[in-house]
Amino acid sequence: MADILHRIGVEQSSPKEVYDALTTLEGLSGWWTEKTTGETAVGGVIEFRFTPGDISMKVVDLDPGRLVRWEVVDGAPEWIGTTVEFDLRQEGDYTIVMFKHEGWREPVEFMHHCSTKWATYLMSLKQLVESGDGAPDPRDQWISDWH
Repeated sequence: MADILHRIGVEQSSPKEVYDALTTLEGLSGWWTEKTTGETAVGGVIEFRFTPGDISMKVVDLDPGRLVRWEVVDGAPEWIGTTVEFDLRQEGDYTIVMFKHEGWREPVEFMHHCSTKWATYLMSLKQLVESGDGAPDPRDQWISDWH
């Protein structure tokens, strides 16, 4: 198994502010994709509609201000069955986001692409919380013909 790992610090924010951006439809559509629908409570499924394709995530764990965990239930075959986790903590003036997209069967080329895309979206999350304006799909940075 292989995992995508990233760390960002969101300046002048609280873990609650970042948590809200990860657990509300308004927050998610502000940094990941504008076309976000579904149920954000534990057991719910969130549908994310992107320019190149769609992803559905089941919410499997929420710990307010500390943890968000999803399981991919529909989307690219390489993603199905993987989990996405955001672990939050306060560190001085920053909320630290420890990100994991884990459970990839193998590090295929698409995983390399997704790692870069996750980095751009995590910077969009940082931008949204710090300034009020993220860069979700379709306004995100395209990195290749895969988007």
